[in-house]
Amino acid sequence: MFGTILGLVIGLSFVCRPAHADLEWSTGKQLSLEAAPLDVSISADGQWIFILTAGQVLVYSPAEDKVTHRIPVDKAFDRLTLFARDNSLILSSSSEKTIEIIQLEMVQEISTSGLAHKGPQEAPVTIAVFNDYQCPYCSRLLPLLQQVLDKNPDDVKLVFKNFPLAMHKSAKQAAAAALAANEQGKFWEFHDALFKNYRTLSDAKIQEIAEGLGLDIEKFNEAMNSQAIQELIVRDMRNGQQAGVRGTPTIFVNGKLLKNRSLQGFQEMIDAELSKGK
Repeated sequence: MFGTILGLVIGLSFVCRPAHADLEWSTGKQLSLEAAPLDVSISADGQWIFILTAGQVLVYSPAEDKVTHRIPVDKAFDRLTLFARDNSLILSSSSEKTIEIIQLEMVQEISTSGLAHKGPQEAPVTIAVFNDYQCPYCSRLLPLLQQVLDKNPDDVKLVFKNFPLAMHKSAKQAAAAALAANEQGKFWEFHDALFKNYRTLSDAKIQEIAEGLGLDIEKFNEAMNSQAIQELIVRDMRNGQQAGVRGTPTIFVNGKLLKNRSLQGFQEMIDAELSKGK
């Protein structure tokens, strides 16, 4: 019995012994601070490093290699944790026995150049919708977007960003077709027709829509396949990926992700943006 147990222990020791591995390292950048760091946390995507010092949280951008924001906090806080799922910083003070939660709101850079828009060009609020012309949810969103525009005629600009999903075979061609129609001043008519026919979109259907709208077909096809329009679609897709877009429709209000996709949800974000201007 003892021999059996001893043999088992020896066997397990042999099996579980980790393999030898070397370790290499190199020193990266050093960041000089004006105050001693008390705690550090990093965002899940590596875009931000949050550094707690006495009286403020420094937000460091590795991409820009500089502190881009400073969040004032009570000097009593000495620990910091980033709750990535909720985009919030949790500060704690051992001396004061308190915890404070700071809600973070990521503001994305959404490029709208070269795209058609509804609403005033210089409107204080821009709604950007990452869109797929074969997405049924995008199609169902249109009446709500019109309600938002009707309620805010002077304050909101609406732009559709191209984000064709790989699962939809005609979505990228549809995006190119809408942009080509824009060059003949028929973007919104083409846009609406694409959504009206999203279940049956194909190359033939796209040509049928173009003919029905009275477009110059030769110019339309030339534009649809042009490098400029293809590059515009690629730009929109990269912009979406950088902003964390995973599906359609995904909506940003002045670069901030819309979570409550209702008229009330839109209006709350619009009013918050307008109040900043005031």
